[in-house]
Amino acid sequence: MTSFLIWSFILVALSFSSNAQVFNSKTDVSTRADYRSEKAPRYQYRVRFYPQLTFENSLWSLNGFAVTGDSFASSYNTFGADETHHFHFRRLYLRHQNEQGKTEIGVIPTYKGRVSSTGLSKDGWITGVRQVYQRSPDTQIEWVIGELNDAGDPDFWEGGKNLNYGEFELSSRFNAITGFELGLEHMLSNNFARGEITHKLSDAHLVSFELINRLDNHRSKVVLSLAGETHLLEENIEYFAYYSYTSDGFGERAELTEDFVDYGHAVTLEIEGQFLPEWGLDWFSKLELNEGQQRFQLGLKFKL
Repeated sequence: MTSFLIWSFILVALSFSSNAQVFNSKTDVSTRADYRSEKAPRYQYRVRFYPQLTFENSLWSLNGFAVTGDSFASSYNTFGADETHHFHFRRLYLRHQNEQGKTEIGVIPTYKGRVSSTGLSKDGWITGVRQVYQRSPDTQIEWVIGELNDAGDPDFWEGGKNLNYGEFELSSRFNAITGFELGLEHMLSNNFARGEITHKLSDAHLVSFELINRLDNHRSKVVLSLAGETHLLEENIEYFAYYSYTSDGFGERAELTEDFVDYGHAVTLEIEGQFLPEWGLDWFSKLELNEGQQRFQLGLKFKL
């Protein structure tokens, strides 16, 4: 029934495609070297494609997302690997957006805006409906209902078999520099409570504290992060540094999060800068230090 309702909405939208006013898309291509302790180095690539069709005289749009990788939290293919070089349409959904908020229905993103470290992977998907209500300029209320299954099968048409995902979240601010999020989630047969506090140290630097707790066994994931922009050798460098701790027994929810490293304690540093800005070419690097493995990545990203 879930799948039938979703595709009925999408087919109605496509019936009006002759009135489409704008089609646009974004694409980015990345390649990286990935060095892991006690494992052979690997060289990988990623292609992400975001098409969008906006309808004339309407606040509705049809949105898609296709990417390499073979699972919910994996979006890179490996050069020279024996497996198939994957490229799948992971999401296809309708969006209605106005000053009061937005509605999304179909195979939708895992996020409403900024992706938190304890949030689900930004390249993942949920089959269902999201409603975001903009209660005031600083306060949003969000709910999602749908399905999160087949995390190892990224084809969007495979979903919609049963309802097993629910989320409710409140996002607001204490003042001009400090904000918070509070949320409840049901997924993977478990219930979770999530909280986040963000604080601006300056216009260029943001510190965050995130906590997510699995309610049946009280296992947790904690993230303390610092993000911002700085200057190095007369170049602007974006950075993201964070400490995380994930309890054993937290479950599969941990491995589907955006910034999962490993269970136990971990420290990570990510940096990104412009390489050839006139060509839309950036460089990026990532260092992970945890109890089980050390990992270093270096790569290039090209935006079309």
